[in-house]
Amino acid sequence: MSMALVAFAAFVLALVLTPAVRWFAFRIGAVDVPTGRKVHSRVMPRLGGLAIWAGFTIVACALGWWKPELWRPEMTGLLIGSFIIVLTGVLDDRFDLSPKIKLIGQVAAAGAVIPFGLSVDFVTNPFINPDVLELGWLKIPITIFWIIGVTNAVNLIDGLDGLAAGISAIAALTLAVVSWTQGQILVAYLALAIGAAAVGFLKHNFHPATIFMGDTGAMFLGFVLACLSIMGLAKVATVISVFVPILIVGIPILDTGFAIFRRYQKGQPIFQADKGHLHHRLLELGFSHPQTVLIIYGINAVLGITAVILTSVSTAQSVFVLIFVASLILVLADRLGIVGRSTAVTEVAVSRIAIKQEQPEER
Repeated sequence: MSMALVAFAAFVLALVLTPAVRWFAFRIGAVDVPTGRKVHSRVMPRLGGLAIWAGFTIVACALGWWKPELWRPEMTGLLIGSFIIVLTGVLDDRFDLSPKIKLIGQVAAAGAVIPFGLSVDFVTNPFINPDVLELGWLKIPITIFWIIGVTNAVNLIDGLDGLAAGISAIAALTLAVVSWTQGQILVAYLALAIGAAAVGFLKHNFHPATIFMGDTGAMFLGFVLACLSIMGLAKVATVISVFVPILIVGIPILDTGFAIFRRYQKGQPIFQADKGHLHHRLLELGFSHPQTVLIIYGINAVLGITAVILTSVSTAQSVFVLIFVASLILVLADRLGIVGRSTAVTEVAVSRIAIKQEQPEER
């Protein structure tokens, strides 16, 4: 089974299954009702993630049957954990589970993969090369923390039509490329499968969307990306391997990190929702819904390209690239007001008010 066939099969399955999932979501009442924070204005079906999950799982199982030499125990853990996270998402999309219950489901899914060898066994000190620190029993909480963190980061970024699906597809493609260069062939296959499934769903989810992926899809995508990054990159004992997974899922992680800092700075509860996320700021600047999504795609693509570059240059060059990219991100985030204070957004708002005041009053 070639990589092209894997990607094509996952794409077609998600594309074809999404309309059926849409009907099913309406049938069981798994719908999203508009509120003050949301940008859609009509009731929308959730559960779109079921189509992504089905496409990925069918292809993954077919891959294991077609190429049994690629199968690793971690793959079994990934499929079991994926089922748990999807089940949690389906229940949440239908019944709006409390954060505590969702967290229990996420911990169960993350914990399920560890007995199969899918864990962060060591970390490489980026400042002392090659200083590898074996984690021992600490691998359990660190692995669970990473998986849950990425799972929720992708879930939080799911605020516009097509945003989470497109970002996840870009991240998956980047992960496939990096894994292939590192000799992690199975991870490359699986990353292509999850990315292609996300693109197949994106046909129905890009603005104007006819279905949302819901927590089912967002948590599943984040979960798989987190697990694949461990399978493909966390086992590599190189200095730069510490940063590559973070760059691959850059936008969700950065946006979540800035949100936590912003709310702490303002004295707000860390988990209190707000309209300070990147997509909110871009919309306030006057960009349309599709333009905002495409801009964020572009940013994540740049981060993905950076991750690929880091795996092919020297350590000294990697440090220079990281410092440059980090500085650029901080300047941009501050300019947009993502870290707490809005400069560019405020200027635009003031300009709009001034223009409105100068306009003659309609009679």
